[in-house]
Amino acid sequence: MSRLTDNLRNIFKVEELRRRILFTAGLLIVVRVGAHITLPGVDASLLAEVTRTQAQNTLFGLYDLFSGGAFQNAAVFAEGIMPYISASIVIQLLGAVIPYFQKLQKEGEEGQKKITQLTRYGTVLIAAMQGWGISVNLQSMTTPGGFPVVPDVVRGLGFTISTIIVLTAGTIFMMWLGEQITEKGIGNGISLIIFIGILARFPNAVLDEYQLVSSGTRSFISELVVVALMVAIIAAVILVTQGTRKVPVQYAKRVVGRKVYGGVTQYIPIRVNTAGVMPIIFAQSIMFVPQTILTFFPNNEFMQSISGYFSFTSFTYSFIDALLIVFFTYFYTAIAFNPKDVADNMKKQGGFVPGIRPGQHTADFIDNILTKITLPGSIFLAIIAILPAFMVRFGISSSFASFFGGTSLLIIVGVVLDTLQQVESQLVMRHYDGFMKTGKLKSRRYS
Repeated sequence: MSRLTDNLRNIFKVEELRRRILFTAGLLIVVRVGAHITLPGVDASLLAEVTRTQAQNTLFGLYDLFSGGAFQNAAVFAEGIMPYISASIVIQLLGAVIPYFQKLQKEGEEGQKKITQLTRYGTVLIAAMQGWGISVNLQSMTTPGGFPVVPDVVRGLGFTISTIIVLTAGTIFMMWLGEQITEKGIGNGISLIIFIGILARFPNAVLDEYQLVSSGTRSFISELVVVALMVAIIAAVILVTQGTRKVPVQYAKRVVGRKVYGGVTQYIPIRVNTAGVMPIIFAQSIMFVPQTILTFFPNNEFMQSISGYFSFTSFTYSFIDALLIVFFTYFYTAIAFNPKDVADNMKKQGGFVPGIRPGQHTADFIDNILTKITLPGSIFLAIIAILPAFMVRFGISSSFASFFGGTSLLIIVGVVLDTLQQVESQLVMRHYDGFMKTGKLKSRRYS
């Protein structure tokens, strides 16, 4: 505890680091304030009543997760940063199939600037389209008592246009905030905006558990077991997130003038979970589509009869979701990590894997390793994704169960580790001890 206190004190001793942290905290507060400013013309209390009964386990619920509750509040930041993420994913996928985008990815800084510009244009387009969809959805919402969320005097073209403009402007502003945090603050701005939105749900989740214990529904001992299990799951997620397989690379010696270059052994760290949280996001987006469609047919008996198969806690839902996650893990890993490009770059720099011929043989060797370590990684992601559903079956409140796995836990762990690593580097640069004795966060290595 004393070491942790000393490290926290050291953080605020460094003027630049202190300034970056306070700057980041200030902008994150702005994000949270914007999540509670309701759109003009929307009755927030009626909307909350509707979303509580209709938006759970649908695409709207997933959207609300990434916007930190702003979608449920119909706030000016209701779209959150999701349009930017969607545009980034589209550009990344296009880079795998369209030569123009592949060329931009290989042009270094200039190419990256062009990609960033295209991503921003795509963000505006997606945000405007989604803003139109949200405006239409809001005007169609009514409470079980028949009261419209958007009053009749407000409905119409004017409400639609104003909603599109406000929501698009909110997304652009959040995108700008994220870029400012990345540039002048600490950590990845976009990730931190998502992180703070998810973490904002935690106090309510803890309150739900406290009410279960205080009402006698669950014993105090059982709650301690639940907390211990949660800690163990978080530790496992950190282990897999940091896990890497090191591939040794030997560089031949080169004499340039009086200096000798190369002749050293380095390593290519291949992550066990190269795809990160993206497979879960893709899989859940697909799995929520049927349930989202079913919400538009509340009086259709046939539609409602099959809704049970797509319920969040059903075995069918969990099984299909797990299969999709395994598939998307391999799919996204193939996009994010190209063994052929790695092998070609090694060959150009005079590097080779001991015992493996340069070129295609090296690419096949790396691809074989990647395939082997991706399988356990994908299975682990699938287990983590469906774990909240099983926790709900055992009596854990749904709000608290979401922190046992799935998108929430993986994003929280990933953002915390990334931010800690940046703080570590700032402290070590100024000759302070970091949070770890070695001065850096180590990855788990599998030889």
